[in-house]
Amino acid sequence: MGLIIRSSAIHAAGCYTTTPIRKGTRVVEYTGRRISKELADARYEHSPITYLFGLGDGTMVIDGHGMAMFINHSCDANCETSEVRGRVWITAIKNIPAGAEITYDYCLYDGGEDEAICNCGAKKCRGSMYSKEEIRRRKRAAKKAALQAPKEHIKKHPAERKPGKRANEA
Repeated sequence: MGLIIRSSAIHAAGCYTTTPIRKGTRVVEYTGRRISKELADARYEHSPITYLFGLGDGTMVIDGHGMAMFINHSCDANCETSEVRGRVWITAIKNIPAGAEITYDYCLYDGGEDEAICNCGAKKCRGSMYSKEEIRRRKRAAKKAALQAPKEHIKKHPAERKPGKRANEA
């Protein structure tokens, strides 16, 4: 199987197959240095783009290097990821024709205030690269914060006075 990197309508560059890939085939391994999440957060604090892949309980990440780091997110992905004995594999979940862009659902779960807007263009795009569970969690947290926020006092405009004498003229 051949993979190439070229321009992508989803995001900058993408990973494409030059040959058909059958459902169930391991396409590529997500490789790179394994570092702690804390180190990654410090290292990439001001970086708008990262290629980090969370491992296990999320305390360690792979700092992506190689073909897999160019695989873009899609809400209608043709691949999925799996962690097998500490290695992360991208596997086809449907038959993929030659020339197609390889994608998987990022299912992001950590991003601070970042909206992680999705540009996949799928018919059922959820608008975010966050997992469905993370989107629900964020909505619940936003609702809870809104309910706990102090109510702002709305200043009412003084009613127009009726013609007549002022209090000090009486």
